[in-house]
Amino acid sequence: MNKNISAGWRDFHASAKVYYLWLALGWVEIRQRYSRSKIGPFWLTISMGILIAALGVVYGTLFKADLKSYLPLLAVGFVFWAFISTTISEGCNAFIAGSAYIRQMPLSRGIFVFQTIWRNIVILGHNFIIVIAVLAIFKINFLPGLAWFVLGFLLLVVNLFWMSALLAVVCARFRDLPQIITSALQVVFYITPILFKRDMLSKYPLLIDLNPFAHMIEIVRGPLLGEPVPAVSWLACTAMAVVGILICLAFHGRYRSRIPYWV
Repeated sequence: MNKNISAGWRDFHASAKVYYLWLALGWVEIRQRYSRSKIGPFWLTISMGILIAALGVVYGTLFKADLKSYLPLLAVGFVFWAFISTTISEGCNAFIAGSAYIRQMPLSRGIFVFQTIWRNIVILGHNFIIVIAVLAIFKINFLPGLAWFVLGFLLLVVNLFWMSALLAVVCARFRDLPQIITSALQVVFYITPILFKRDMLSKYPLLIDLNPFAHMIEIVRGPLLGEPVPAVSWLACTAMAVVGILICLAFHGRYRSRIPYWV
């Protein structure tokens, strides 16, 4: 086990050292996706902004919620859920998408995981304009909780990193898994407090307490909205990060040499 963890650590450390490579690969891929487009990734921002506004009005009316408190809750939750779900879905295909490089060059495997995370952080930066706009419109001062938000975001990225790295290996071996995981994420969306408030499921607390994505959303949304984050959310995300990284390193160290044959 220790030998596998060490091997996994060396691969990810070597990948982190060539940051200029995965930064460039991620940026080039975004530019290729939106080549010849005048506003590029901002099309995603516009469509997401329209969707959030529509969902806010519809579900706010159904839940009889005050739009002033409901729309910021929905906007922040939806933007970060898009970041989480897209990162995990694309993480499943990280090695498959980079198969041409993996087969021909002796590159560290972690490069393609870093590339996936970086690319989605850039897209999140575009969509974060929606969050800033909503907070400004409803006059919510997020500056007092900014430090906690940064801490929560870093913790979120660490969790997404090990999830993406682990799933990238498994999905390279079992090609049906990406579709299964994408479908599962759609189900998880509806039981995660994004469209509704956490206390609306007070009769079924286990749906929240045992839902890791609920805690991941909570540690970034709470500080931005000036709301206290439950201690259980910080503990859950920290525990997931520590245990997940160790499992990911061991798994990656054991199977990384087989990836070129699987892709």
